[in-house]
Amino acid sequence: MSLIRLENVARRYQMGTETVHALRGVSVSIERGEYVAIMGPSGSGKSTLMNLVGCLDTPSEGRYELNGANVGELDDNQLADIRNREIGFVFQTFNLLPRASALRNVELPLVYAGVNSDERRAAAAEALSKVGLAARSAHRPNELSGGERQRVAIARALVTKPSLILADEPTGNLDSKTGEEIMALFDALHAQGNTIVLVTHEEDIARHAHRILRIRDGHLAADERRAGMTKHE
Repeated sequence: MSLIRLENVARRYQMGTETVHALRGVSVSIERGEYVAIMGPSGSGKSTLMNLVGCLDTPSEGRYELNGANVGELDDNQLADIRNREIGFVFQTFNLLPRASALRNVELPLVYAGVNSDERRAAAAEALSKVGLAARSAHRPNELSGGERQRVAIARALVTKPSLILADEPTGNLDSKTGEEIMALFDALHAQGNTIVLVTHEEDIARHAHRILRIRDGHLAADERRAGMTKHE
């Protein structure tokens, strides 16, 4: 069973009297252990696709299954639950709580999941260790560099041991050297068996992935698998 399966998925928005066709009949499957980049110019539909894959939105038509669940049949509470349980999000803007320590920021998804405080702290410390920030767990975001803040955000994405890590322009606010360090971290996480879907408009970032989906005018224009690359089972 594919982790992600979209069948003829379309997404339309009503903008006043105009209907915007953001996605037009996209069909694609992503297996566990794959490392996939979604690319496309501004307005191509890649952000809409990411929102659908991340259960932040539902299709206007077609079918989307995540880990066997038909997302289109879920209500808002069920969507929130599946986002918290199945998906680890990493955003361009980090989205950290400014007054909370790194450890507390990483704990947050487990707070929502109702995990007790001892388990939360242990899991958050483990996740920070995985991203090389064990020594910075007591620091607040304003005491961390941009790269360190993104590592905290990645640790937060990992802490629930999700089925999928979904990263939206994760290097967009970083200089190129720090961006490469963050991408090296994603490479290492993929090598450990994590499934990663990355949204980017930068070719050099997309080349870290083993498969590139190119979106244009709401269609899947290309599905490229890089030679010699295999997914981690």
